[in-house]
Amino acid sequence: TQPTQPTTTTAAKAIPAASVESVQKALGAEHAAVWTYTLVSAFLPASFNAALTDGATTHRARRDAIERALTAGGAVPKPAEAAYVPPQPVTDQASSLAVLALAETDGTVAWRSVLENTDDPDLRKSALEYLTASAVRASRWRKAAGTTPATSALPGQPG
Repeated sequence: TQPTQPTTTTAAKAIPAASVESVQKALGAEHAAVWTYTLVSAFLPASFNAALTDGATTHRARRDAIERALTAGGAVPKPAEAAYVPPQPVTDQASSLAVLALAETDGTVAWRSVLENTDDPDLRKSALEYLTASAVRASRWRKAAGTTPATSALPGQPG
């Protein structure tokens, strides 16, 4: 069974000023994830389409919710880069799956940072939901790639 989509209802609430920097970094991870999902779609067979659509849709929804919340708090959301440079060239299924797992892992790190940098209960709840969803998706991409271990013992741990 697929996990439920993380809620974004609390994201419309303004981001506390002390949390803006970490949320901006999480927004950057969401921008990069959206870009990555678009990139890899050219290299993966149709059997991955549902998972790609789900991941891209989820990251777009998060990105949009974060931008609304930052704006509600008076912050200007940082825009996406024109392009992102993956750590290795994306040329086939194996490299596509690897970069997807990395994009999701980067999301877990960014959302863990939000958890560490806010006391706001609504923001903490959303950040935990987002971290968890990205960790699950990263594990699925690693599993599809045949990477072991497929799971991370401590999702969101930098390194």
